[in-house]
Amino acid sequence: MEAHRQNSYTFKPIFFNKSNVHDNNKIQTLKDSGEILFEIDEYTRQLKDLFVSRFPSLSTNEEQFLDFSSLLAEGKSMEELGEWVYYPWRKTLVHILSREHYIEVRTNRNKQKITQQEQELLSTKTVGVIGLSVGQSVALCIAMERICGKLKLADFDTVDLSNLNRLRAGVLDLGMPKVVLAAREIAEIDPYIDVEIYPEGIKSENYNDFLDGSAKLDLLIEVCDNFEVKVESRLKAREYKIPVIMETNDRGMLDVERFDLDSEMNIFHGLAGNLSMEMVKNLDPASKMGLLMKIVSADHLSDRMKSSLPEIGKTLKSWPQLASEVVLGGAVVAWASRKLLLNKEIPSGRYYIDLEKIIS
Repeated sequence: MEAHRQNSYTFKPIFFNKSNVHDNNKIQTLKDSGEILFEIDEYTRQLKDLFVSRFPSLSTNEEQFLDFSSLLAEGKSMEELGEWVYYPWRKTLVHILSREHYIEVRTNRNKQKITQQEQELLSTKTVGVIGLSVGQSVALCIAMERICGKLKLADFDTVDLSNLNRLRAGVLDLGMPKVVLAAREIAEIDPYIDVEIYPEGIKSENYNDFLDGSAKLDLLIEVCDNFEVKVESRLKAREYKIPVIMETNDRGMLDVERFDLDSEMNIFHGLAGNLSMEMVKNLDPASKMGLLMKIVSADHLSDRMKSSLPEIGKTLKSWPQLASEVVLGGAVVAWASRKLLLNKEIPSGRYYIDLEKIIS
């Protein structure tokens, strides 16, 4: 039953155009079979948003808007304009602007913090995220700012009740793969962003596909708990000359490794020596924990995180994480990712956005 449920998860919306007879027939078939229960058509509202985005000074001029709409329609009815997007998991059909116009309106409020030229450059970028607990906030923030055109998401885990202190999810999502949860939310924000998922997680057999495959990553964001994955993902990224960003959601620690600029540098800034997978696989749990403490610079952890570490596996099931710190991490990583992808100066190093220190 669980295996069937895992295989039944869909995350990609389906596009229809009502000026196409074949598409109209498909929509009707879905309605007849009960697969479309809801239809949302706020197309005119979006068209008005497009008009105001282009001509802010004419926002209240209804006559000019009607002329604009008529010119854009080129004789077609409103129903035939734009795209009709079907979300199978919601059994809902939504009428939205065409790709170019949708992106234009949705990124309008980015300007001029992100210029048009920068937005166009970012649309060509591909970003990979490993770990969709903390990574959910990262991926959503990246999608909302639209700082890439393609996202690859990898995580083998599913949603548990104990995840709901920091994950954007509800009880209806329990048991859902975390990558599907993130991919669906991104599709509902912007169905034109290309999302690829790896629900089996990242492993030796699929690293090459994840890092290169359909599109080579311009940036890898690693925010997972698995020590072996932390090491191997960096070794592979270094081989492909892909920069890596990590965020630990403790004291707002952001870590940047510019393997694109220096493919000879040691992973983790050399904090754990010259690591190899052979070395890591032969470590006992205590030795792994010792190395991990070096990698995260244990002396720089918050006092409450330090006091929590000895309790993991005893009175605590895993690392403590808070929604406020996870969401802050998503914002920080998105900011750093945008700068890096726009070729701004983001040097390798470790940075802290420690609110306790800044405010107290």
